[in-house]
Amino acid sequence: MKIITLPDELNVDQSQSVHIFDYQSSKEIAKQQIVLNQNTFSFLTEGTKDVIFDNSALSIDNSKFLIMKSGHCLMTERLSNIRNYRSVLLFFSNETLLKFIRKTELNQIKPTEYKSVYSFGYDEFTQRFVSSLLDISKLSRDTQKKMLVAKLEEIILYLTEIHGTEFLYSLIENSNDTTQKFIRTVETNQLSKLTLKELAFLCNMSISTFKREFEKHYAESPIKWFQNKRLEHAHYLLKQEKKTSTEIYFEMGYESLSSFIQAYKSKYGITPKQHHKN
Repeated sequence: MKIITLPDELNVDQSQSVHIFDYQSSKEIAKQQIVLNQNTFSFLTEGTKDVIFDNSALSIDNSKFLIMKSGHCLMTERLSNIRNYRSVLLFFSNETLLKFIRKTELNQIKPTEYKSVYSFGYDEFTQRFVSSLLDISKLSRDTQKKMLVAKLEEIILYLTEIHGTEFLYSLIENSNDTTQKFIRTVETNQLSKLTLKELAFLCNMSISTFKREFEKHYAESPIKWFQNKRLEHAHYLLKQEKKTSTEIYFEMGYESLSSFIQAYKSKYGITPKQHHKN
């Protein structure tokens, strides 16, 4: 699958610090590898969207919109009932964001944990805001260039008034520490069903580099480590949540019930059913 770099691969004026793009599609995509070169608002209007980053993942329908930090992510887009997908994208750089923060002198409240993606529900203001972006997108590029910086400031001021500044400072957090990013990606996605190729992409590594780095930090192969984590979680679900093997085997990443039971017995010495009896 081809890696897509945004907004570079869209027909936008690279001289602008803020870009708008009305993205529409009639094709679904699953875990498309995306490199965001800029921070991005995704104002979803039709369909549903899933995004997975190194430290966070979210799924939304068209009652919500996203703000995403620049970086690597996996994106899934599903069509609406009328077989369409639409998202109004607003791209902006960290430099533009930092200028805004200095100008407005926002009180800095650092987040307790940094995330690469946040979702917010639409209200009347944000719905009107998206409509105004679509109106601006029909104007000349010179006029867009002058208006979009003000529109970006408008939506950020509104969201910080309602939701605080946590999401804002997550966007500008320096995440160049490769080791920290690697461990965060692995730990966050330990129960996901991502492939090694997808995990390596989120870490901006080749698969061979990812494997070497993994064994250096965890002293075993990624396949074995992830299998153990999933079996430990399965043990919890069986013992504490009283789930059955049939209910959880696929969620744990196993294609068949028999392969799950065999792996579970290999680790714990008894079958999941026997655990229920204890």
